[in-house]
Amino acid sequence: MTEELGDECRRALLEQYKLYVEMADRVSARRTQTNAFYISLLGALLAVVSVSAALSPSSGSVYTLFVVAAGVLGVLLCLLWRVNIRSYRQLNAGKFKVIHDMEEHLPFPAYKKEWEILNRGDEPRKYLLLTTVEQWVPVALAVPYLMLLVCGLQRLADAG
Repeated sequence: MTEELGDECRRALLEQYKLYVEMADRVSARRTQTNAFYISLLGALLAVVSVSAALSPSSGSVYTLFVVAAGVLGVLLCLLWRVNIRSYRQLNAGKFKVIHDMEEHLPFPAYKKEWEILNRGDEPRKYLLLTTVEQWVPVALAVPYLMLLVCGLQRLADAG
């Protein structure tokens, strides 16, 4: 197909392709930064709950309300994080569809070939999609927050 394009058009396409691949890489880097942000925030919240448990009487109603609030906040942050992961996955899928379309006009479709070699992620033994693993991290981190929430609500129920 590249023979249909003039030299100037081919150069422009190649420059667009390079720019688009770079933008896809930037989205992946932002995705990594977003994941690090949520891990740090959720870890810090658990640390605050742990330190406050050591410093304050764990039987007090103020502390119990704090535990419930931390549990709710943690679960909500995990849900929001999971939505972010889904959004980044959709954005990357769109970007790589465009990259594959652009490669139809280039001499060698490297990303398309790579995706074919990996069977489009349909065989986990050949290639386990990163988002498949990534989407379970917020679920795993939600567990301690759900436990805090349940324990806090149980204490409130027992006190009431």
